[in-house]
Amino acid sequence: MAVVDNIKKVLPQFQAQLPASIQMVTFYDRSQTIRAAVNDVQITLLIAGALVIGVIFIFLRRVRATFIPAVALPIAVVGTFAGMSLLGFNLDNLSLMALTLSVGFVVDDAIVMLENIVRHVEAGEKPFEAALKGSSEIGFTILSMTISLAAVFIPVVFMGGIVGRLLHEFALTIIIAILISGLISVTLTPMLCARILESERGKKHNAFYRASESTFNPYASRL
Repeated sequence: MAVVDNIKKVLPQFQAQLPASIQMVTFYDRSQTIRAAVNDVQITLLIAGALVIGVIFIFLRRVRATFIPAVALPIAVVGTFAGMSLLGFNLDNLSLMALTLSVGFVVDDAIVMLENIVRHVEAGEKPFEAALKGSSEIGFTILSMTISLAAVFIPVVFMGGIVGRLLHEFALTIIIAILISGLISVTLTPMLCARILESERGKKHNAFYRASESTFNPYASRL
């Protein structure tokens, strides 16, 4: 698309050098369909992020707790962009599709860390102490989850043939996103928990929490 844009910039210069009776018209421009496809994938990425944050809020039912993985999501995506830039990758359909698929991956580590810290907060500990204790308990689990998820896509990186070349950037983009999300989960997430979370003992829950409590309690009792 960048090449086509640069060509369109110089077309008026060629037109000015032609006789007045000759008109230069673009016969075929495939960049329009490519641009539309990339825009569709970008919209899908935004919708996927909104759905993930919405699902997190439905189950956590706390605005403060939902804010933490909601912050981790765009930071992980921006970090993935940085890794793609270092490797010389472009933003195309495959790399954007990889980012869309990794939206669910980049928040699962943060949710696991968050839930363990919230458990200590609900037990009566201060948020800072709960963040220290919860992160120390779950840090190795986050590490194992991150490595296992990234290992799934390693064979795709070394796949040969035309399919391997097509999926090379796709697999590496997902691996970068997973590794960065794991790093965020053991660093930024506990820090945000220590600063943002607060003990809700003796406090009145929000309206959504109270309305959904009757729905979640039967399932919680079975577990």
